[in-house]
Amino acid sequence: MTKYRNFVILIVILSEYELNTKGSFTMLRPMTEQDREVFIRLADEFYHSSACLHTVPTEYFHKTLDEILADSPYAKGYIFEKDGKVAGYALLSFTYSNEAGGLACLLEEAYVIPEFQGCGLGKELFAFVEKEFPDVRRFRLEVTHCNERAISLYRRLGYEELDYIQMIKDR
Repeated sequence: MTKYRNFVILIVILSEYELNTKGSFTMLRPMTEQDREVFIRLADEFYHSSACLHTVPTEYFHKTLDEILADSPYAKGYIFEKDGKVAGYALLSFTYSNEAGGLACLLEEAYVIPEFQGCGLGKELFAFVEKEFPDVRRFRLEVTHCNERAISLYRRLGYEELDYIQMIKDR
């Protein structure tokens, strides 16, 4: 019986990360299939907020979660929980960067539900990502000019602006 109890404890330690935020219990855990409905709802909220310049079709959210659940080396997804309630989500993508001289992680999306903003979740997300992915040479993110609160956080965490014009071509 002791053997199984230790196995369960090990699984919990490897699959969840307890965040240290203002005295309450907070967790960052990998997304699962059971998170599909809540992730779709939160991603829709995110893309309809002032943090985004445009919306994204709902089917893209499903494709993203499918990629994460297929254990893609290019995509990771996490759910924030605070005091037993879902508080937000984060999406990461990975690539090799010649400019950075190694692995790069794009913090694709970090959305904290408004009632949980200001609780330190964003700061803890960045601490987790840097600890969880020690081989990453560059962490990169995008932020809209009007998202001053997020910009302030990112600067405090050591992020700096790149003087690039970002261009895309969708297919």
